Amino acid sequence: MAPRPPRANLRAANQEVTSVTKRQIVILGGGTGGTMTANRLRRRFDEDEADIHVVDRDNRHVYQPGLLFVPFGLTQLDELVRPRRRQLRKGILFHESEVDSVALDQNAVVLSDGTELPYDVLVVASGARLQPEETEGMTDAGWNKHVFTFYSPEGAEALRGALERFQGGRLVVNLVDMPIKCPVAPLEFAFLADWHLRERGVRAGTELVYVTPLDSAFTKATCAEHLSFLLEDKEIELVTDFSAGEVDGASGKLVSYDERELDFDLLVTVPLHGGAAYVERSQGLGDALGFVPTDKATLQAAAKPNVFALGDATDLPTSKAGSVTHFEAEVLAENIGRFFAGEELEAGYDGHTNCFIETGFHKALLIDFNYDVEPLPGHFPAALGLPLLRESRVNHLGKLAFQWLYWHALLPGRDLPAIGPTMPTRGKEIPVNA
Repeated sequence: MAPRPPRANLRAANQEVTSVTKRQIVILGGGTGGTMTANRLRRRFDEDEADIHVVDRDNRHVYQPGLLFVPFGLTQLDELVRPRRRQLRKGILFHESEVDSVALDQNAVVLSDGTELPYDVLVVASGARLQPEETEGMTDAGWNKHVFTFYSPEGAEALRGALERFQGGRLVVNLVDMPIKCPVAPLEFAFLADWHLRERGVRAGTELVYVTPLDSAFTKATCAEHLSFLLEDKEIELVTDFSAGEVDGASGKLVSYDERELDFDLLVTVPLHGGAAYVERSQGLGDALGFVPTDKATLQAAAKPNVFALGDATDLPTSKAGSVTHFEAEVLAENIGRFFAGEELEAGYDGHTNCFIETGFHKALLIDFNYDVEPLPGHFPAALGLPLLRESRVNHLGKLAFQWLYWHALLPGRDLPAIGPTMPTRGKEIPVNA
């Protein structure tokens, strides 16, 4: 094994790092957050100033919002998957490998083959992993036969076949527990399923049920107040406060921890989520669920001053959504520059989140909020922008257009005009007492 380069002298939190060699930046995860961050940092630092390493277990970058459309035949998997390497700017080093662990005391990442990557700054961007095996019976006899998830490419494709064969019965959409990636996606699935089944002429013979451990179908109180009518209009039964503890796929039963039972002919589930396995193995890096405790404004991790995190990998009190990761990447890249310069980090992220919510029939909603402000009516990003908290065809077209923006603007690390990490207030109907 080659000797490590001399380690940087971290005199105190956020003080300047000095080294006789190039700075080493290691980014764990080549998904949305890792790719955006790497590309932004490559534009910021010349190749003779810093080596930028990205580590991921495979070379398959998936546009995850598109998985929602696969079960309904509205898109194909080959339109959503591209090689990770091709999304990275020239001069970024890509390592296709599992991560064994992070040695915080040694400032090094240990790969599965024993290779060590020393770092001056570490960025954890490894997202969240599905854990269907954590729910009793979920992956037993009925898995991918009567029990499906669209949260993985393979699951979405398998569910497409099941929906094509579905001729009616009881279709249950279940969110096992929070946190999950894109909290509105299960609800979007229920809305699209209603549309899909009506188009096929089998909706009248279908009971469509949305089951959640929350006290509402929506995670935001404002959305529950303004948008709950959608479930009634679409004749979707809502079951709340249901914490799924067991799935019996063979007999078609979903059982809660308080022993309530729901029958199903087809179960579409969003399994438990956790952080990356290596986070759990790395002492001091993550919490009990494998997520990284992170400052919600600066994106600096609690583990050490030279560790940062973003996206689904963090424990931040905001949605695990792509827009969050995009806004965080802007702040994080700036703060890594500040860290190397010995400057105070910028508390630049306010929890800004926006989400399109597909409602079927070529319509969608848009919500925009942050840590402190609930979704508000109005328009985004300004008075002449997209309508908020209201169904419209233009929002549906906006969601479809976002896929192009993702590949050609966001992943390459480009800024979007008038859309930044701070939630805009112009165009919104702000209450007088806010």
